[in-house]
Amino acid sequence: MGRRELTLCGLAEPATAGAVGEALFERFPQAAGMRESVMYAVNAEYVQADFPVTSRDSVALIPPVSGGAEEGLFRIVEEAISADALHALVLRPEAGAVAVFLGVVRDNNLGREVDYLEYDAYPEMAERVMGRIGEEIRARWDVAEVAMLHRVGRLEIGEASVGVAVSSAHRAEATDACRYGIDRLKAIVPIWKKEVWSDGEEWIEGSLTAAAELE
Repeated sequence: MGRRELTLCGLAEPATAGAVGEALFERFPQAAGMRESVMYAVNAEYVQADFPVTSRDSVALIPPVSGGAEEGLFRIVEEAISADALHALVLRPEAGAVAVFLGVVRDNNLGREVDYLEYDAYPEMAERVMGRIGEEIRARWDVAEVAMLHRVGRLEIGEASVGVAVSSAHRAEATDACRYGIDRLKAIVPIWKKEVWSDGEEWIEGSLTAAAELE
């Protein structure tokens, strides 16, 4: 829609998140193709389309994604991400294993040469959702600590765009939880990337359906 935010006037109350979406699709018909795949958030919380809203609410339309965080452990950042920094975030005396994953920018995708990537995010919500992924990990594995960082802005080839780190007493928990963390982040955290080539550019959407992302 070409805007980060706007004020929508003239919508009768009581309204729903879906009604807000429909009003916006009418105003911006170029975005109407997202109607079946868009997700909604009200006041930085994922909701269904029939969720009630008032004039005091902030409603976000979340395109398909590439997704209360503890201070410093779940962050959207503009600076470089390093494995050493992630290791330090999760290292604890009781941990016998630290698993670190870095996603880095490669120079090709689908047969095209990529010059660089640009990432954008809904930071407040992204950090909150990453924090919830951390809670999911704690509920499934016996881990000492979890951290997730995702970078926004322009990234060159070879730079890290995302990092996940998990510490635990044993390696199996750390590696399994780390893989779950990056897969879940890519599925539900509101972060998007744009590929830039020598002859064009394109925002790349995530592959999961809205229903799957809410599970």
